[in-house]
Amino acid sequence: MTDGDERPAGAAASGDEQPATAPRDGDAPAGHPVAAGTGGPGRAAAPNGTPAAEEDDAVNDLGPAAPGVHPIVAGGGPPARRRWRLWAVLGLVLVLVACGVPGVLLLGLVRDAAGRPAADRDDRGTPAERQLRARMTAQLDRQAAALLDGDRAGFLAVAEPAARPALTRRYAALRALRVTTWRPVADGVPAAADRPGEWRLTVTVGYCFVVPACTPSSVELGTRWWVAGDAEPLLTAVEESRATPAGARPWEVSDLAVAVGKRAVVATTPALRAKLPGLLAQAEAAATVADLYAVAAPPPDRYLVYYAGRAEWQRWYGGGRPKWTAGYAVGVGGGHHDVVLNAQSLSPGGVDDLLRHELTHAASLPDGGYADRSSWWLVEGLAEYAGADGQPVDRYEGLAEARKLVRGGWNGRLDALAPADDASDDRVGGAYGIGYLAVHHLVDRFGEQRVLDFFRAVVHERRSMAEAADEVFGEPWSGLHDDCVAYLRAVAG
Repeated sequence: MTDGDERPAGAAASGDEQPATAPRDGDAPAGHPVAAGTGGPGRAAAPNGTPAAEEDDAVNDLGPAAPGVHPIVAGGGPPARRRWRLWAVLGLVLVLVACGVPGVLLLGLVRDAAGRPAADRDDRGTPAERQLRARMTAQLDRQAAALLDGDRAGFLAVAEPAARPALTRRYAALRALRVTTWRPVADGVPAAADRPGEWRLTVTVGYCFVVPACTPSSVELGTRWWVAGDAEPLLTAVEESRATPAGARPWEVSDLAVAVGKRAVVATTPALRAKLPGLLAQAEAAATVADLYAVAAPPPDRYLVYYAGRAEWQRWYGGGRPKWTAGYAVGVGGGHHDVVLNAQSLSPGGVDDLLRHELTHAASLPDGGYADRSSWWLVEGLAEYAGADGQPVDRYEGLAEARKLVRGGWNGRLDALAPADDASDDRVGGAYGIGYLAVHHLVDRFGEQRVLDFFRAVVHERRSMAEAADEVFGEPWSGLHDDCVAYLRAVAG
């Protein structure tokens, strides 16, 4: 991304787009302007012919940055072009496998917009504990209704004064993201905490942003309560989600400025809000490409992209990525995958293909992710193919690294291509390049749709390469594998 790609706040992206208005929060302070952002290329219809959503693009400006947060400009010393790829995938695979199931379970438990479960998850506990759970759940229902109604005072009313500053920030972030669904469901019964009158209750929340009827993502939160006699329980804290399922979401821990487009939502900290118009335009363009690679379901209703500054990169979704990592995708349940970009590691020319690559993961992968390393080349090869966006093979930027790996160090097996965690940059880049070339060759022979059918059979249905190739391509996989290897050796060798 370069400065020339950005439009100043308030400039409409196209003549037919009108400035959006901010959600009206009952007692929110005045003076928070909402400016129209850049919308990116238009999209008349999804691949299945459904018209694109009609919401206007908007940048929601949440006011001045929090103390201690300073602007960070992307595009400093750029890392090697392909360094980010390995860590993007490792984060995607490990977290998706861990967190795909909770989102599925949630769907069978949540019944209505108020968040009441169809049946209690755990009927164990004493009658008094179950009664206390009902009282806490009623408070959470009131809070959910207030959030969806834009009633900040009502949202905070269920909490003790000391808990309200953190909840105020969370409320503002969720409203900026245009929360449309918020469904808390108690897990089990409350447990007594350390002091008399204090209780803990684990809650799973199903949530949607922008789109009212989405399949909810899910997050498991620890809540703490103060109970005094017959008075209503009061929240004393909502703990950050951690490893269950994907680590702390940005809206849990940060002030957010948000830009909403027709296919993408981009969020960052107030310190970096000036980047939002350009990022939204790039995400919208990448979404039109990624939509074409939705394998077993319609494309995501929105692609959610977070742009992380230095501190946020270390905190969002658990942090822990290497300092040079530029981006990753993480599953959050309900078929949704959040994408995170690292403002510190992005080179100006690397944002577009990175977004196409990661949004294609969001469109193509199953909710539960994939765990079979033998299909790594196919998963990453498809994302690289989408990232290349139709450019000729001889202009693919990873060709030199692929050539280096083909000429030495690779055993010629696609199912053994996945790089180790400590692999060198050249080894990682070469592996992605070989995956790209193999997928490109299959597309040249059989067309994109049949390759997507093959992907669905292998990655979604977890069938063997041999079985999938016989059914989809009508040829033995052993011969196709050797044909792909011969092609890539001819191109890159």
